[in-house]
Amino acid sequence: MSKTVTSLELEDRRVGKDLYSYQKGAIDKIFKCFEEAPEDYHLLYQLPTGGGKTVIFSEIVRQYLKHHKKKVLVMTHRIELCRQTSSMLEEFGVVNKVVSSKANLDDQAQYSCFVAMVETLNNRLQEDKLDISDIGLVIIDEAHYNSFTKLFKYFEKSFILGVTATPLSSNIKLPMKDNYDELIVGETIESLIKNKFLSKADIYSYNVGLTSLVVGANGDYTVKSSEDLYTNNDMLSKLMQAYEERSKGKKTLIFNNGINTSLHVYDTFRAAGYPIAHLDNTNTKKERRKILKWFNQTPDAILTSVSILTTGFDEPTVESIILNRATKSLTLYYQMIGRGSRILKNKNTFTVIDLGNNLHRFGPWGADLDWQRIFKSPNYYLDNILSDEELEDNFRYEMPADLRAEFGNSDVVYFNIKETYISAVRNGESSKVVLERSIEHHAKICIENSEDVYDALDLAKKLGDDIDYRIHRYTKCISKSTYNFVEWLKDDYRKKLRAYLRANFDEVFEEIHGKPAES
Repeated sequence: MSKTVTSLELEDRRVGKDLYSYQKGAIDKIFKCFEEAPEDYHLLYQLPTGGGKTVIFSEIVRQYLKHHKKKVLVMTHRIELCRQTSSMLEEFGVVNKVVSSKANLDDQAQYSCFVAMVETLNNRLQEDKLDISDIGLVIIDEAHYNSFTKLFKYFEKSFILGVTATPLSSNIKLPMKDNYDELIVGETIESLIKNKFLSKADIYSYNVGLTSLVVGANGDYTVKSSEDLYTNNDMLSKLMQAYEERSKGKKTLIFNNGINTSLHVYDTFRAAGYPIAHLDNTNTKKERRKILKWFNQTPDAILTSVSILTTGFDEPTVESIILNRATKSLTLYYQMIGRGSRILKNKNTFTVIDLGNNLHRFGPWGADLDWQRIFKSPNYYLDNILSDEELEDNFRYEMPADLRAEFGNSDVVYFNIKETYISAVRNGESSKVVLERSIEHHAKICIENSEDVYDALDLAKKLGDDIDYRIHRYTKCISKSTYNFVEWLKDDYRKKLRAYLRANFDEVFEEIHGKPAES
């Protein structure tokens, strides 16, 4: 049996040998900029997750130290990234020192390269514990985070190289073009997939009503409004249904917006008998190591988490990603999906389930984005992202395949609420006739696929998602959508559908089949 080769092992083999051609090309472009630009130039380099950003800047550090007499500082925003970066630099033969809160810096003269987390570095600089007078090159990993910019004042005579998969600031009020002079765009996701460096994502999007979500001060949906939506039984059922349709038996990562949501997901899957673990930033280092070891060693493992694994986490055996959340952040969208993109000898595709309309908002992962334009005009890009209302206006309810099979005798199961409403208004009719005609249609498809009224009533119970979709479309048409009114309409619709079936089953059955129903 052949041994599975991970992407990390491929990187290990490459160290000390030739880099991939696109990586060498990127390094050449960056060094050309070094030579031609002023010493205080700020350069940004973009490369997709999984493309080897750490490999590239480790080789840059190695070459820089070989040909320059100045020192290098590498900054990250998380301690895990600090350790990973330090290890990769050592593999390239670069002896380095991690500047931690407990590190003794008396021996700093012995080192030509330092690795530091941004907050720790800020504290050590304010304490005047680190000598940065001889730093010629500063490298910033995950440069789209804005926590780094407060440190730029310390490096006014240093060349700054920021690296990121998505050159779009995490804060729309602080665009990256204000802190970087130039962007170099690396290999595209499409090209990396074509050349077998990344796996291809098969994305399945399930339409979700998001108008109850609230956008917070950071420009993304608040945890509270997300948890209110994603912990309700309907959404948990939709998550389970999506998993069983597309990801059952696959090693799966589930991303949530809120610890409470992740715990609900954990309880739901555990009750169903699936192997699942929950991870968030309150877990101890020991617990985290134990959970990630279990996840690595369990073929059909499910790990539900809260954004903690979006960066600094590399598990190539992940086969499925579930976005059990909505986000306004293009960067987060790419980071979450990127966790499944690592390629293996026996893995060149992975599954993505989107339960936050993110695919409709941002487009497919790996689409041809104009990063130069996004870098230069971020507001133009952000202003053209569709709102949740606009997205949902384009939705059309589609029955799941197993439910559609139960309505196999019906040619048409879709009913256009908006068209029916417009027609009614033009004819001077009350808007109430829209729901009456919808109920008649639902009754008809139930009767078409039933032998008696009890069968029809049983089928009607299975139309919950379709009923809710039609009610939401209707309330948009009449511009009345308070929570209590919508809930009352849903309940009233179900009662009227049941009553209609009981009162009209025999007549409609005979009309459809040309014979009376069997008594």
